[in-house]
Amino acid sequence: MSAGPVRDEDAFDVSAVATWLREQASPEVAADLVGDPEVRQFSGGASNLTYELRWPARALVLRRPPHGALGGSAHNMRREHDLQAALGPVFPHVPRMVALCTDEAVLESDFYVMERLEGVVVGKDLPAGVDLDATAARRLSERAWDALVELHEVDVAAVPELAALDRGDGFVRRQVEGWTKRFRAARTPDVPDLEEVMAWLAEHQPADRPHTLIHNDFRLDNLVLDTDDLTRVVGILDWELATVGDPLVDLGGALAYWAQADDDATMLSLRLQPTHLPGMPTRAEIVERYCTSRGLKISAEEWTFYEVFGLFRLAGIAQQIYHRYHGGHTTNPRFASFGPMVTYLDARCRSLIG
Repeated sequence: MSAGPVRDEDAFDVSAVATWLREQASPEVAADLVGDPEVRQFSGGASNLTYELRWPARALVLRRPPHGALGGSAHNMRREHDLQAALGPVFPHVPRMVALCTDEAVLESDFYVMERLEGVVVGKDLPAGVDLDATAARRLSERAWDALVELHEVDVAAVPELAALDRGDGFVRRQVEGWTKRFRAARTPDVPDLEEVMAWLAEHQPADRPHTLIHNDFRLDNLVLDTDDLTRVVGILDWELATVGDPLVDLGGALAYWAQADDDATMLSLRLQPTHLPGMPTRAEIVERYCTSRGLKISAEEWTFYEVFGLFRLAGIAQQIYHRYHGGHTTNPRFASFGPMVTYLDARCRSLIG
């Protein structure tokens, strides 16, 4: 994920934020925040807006909701901040929180600031000059999925702030109903209605598995990798959708993004991460490794539900973003392709359910 100039539509009063931050940060951090920072915007995200604030002695990251965002926990800055603050002491791959602002007079919205994790974030392709042979690509994938296993093994009950996120039985049902409602609310006339897929999901829900903390947006391009060893995970970013629930929903959602080398041309064109490289495992291999690591058993029929739901949920996320673009709330040109993406994901879901 690269940082570049701030888009005009996403600019903010840098001096006001810097002044507020010096008053709220710890003395150790505040001492490094002299004057106004250089501000750059990360281009990789498609939901909340993310900026780098760089002073000579320190770099921080600011997160805020997008303009014209639909409501929901995905844009709740307090929730996102507090979850990471609670998780940090029991899980090593979380950025350290610096401050949360709920005074809209500062930035016209809630926002929070965290420390910048230094390292490499891969995008659709590896950074220029970086290469991974098949052995290294396999090792990176294994360590990435091991980090997800580690997250799912966190003792949620031991952290009250995390345990409070668990709404009890019915997680899968709530997910299907919630994303069905959100898709219908965000649908634009130029995409399919996905009613066949939503009906199938409603009829084929498995019983909940024991709940864990789930990231809900786990991808290689949300990982920070060690600059000197790209197979080592330094941190995990973008916790806006994290919650407590069925871990196989997390796995299915993550694999919706996993374009493997033998996928069709459209799936490969939509990939956001270099998962097609020699050495990268297939989706089936990842499911087998994950289940073996956690001692889980799952039938092929049951996994089909999680795979279809992951693709449908991705269609819902894409449609919410496309809804903002279609309505003129964002002019980012790359969001123009999200409507056709929804059409493709609908067809992919229907091919799986027969």
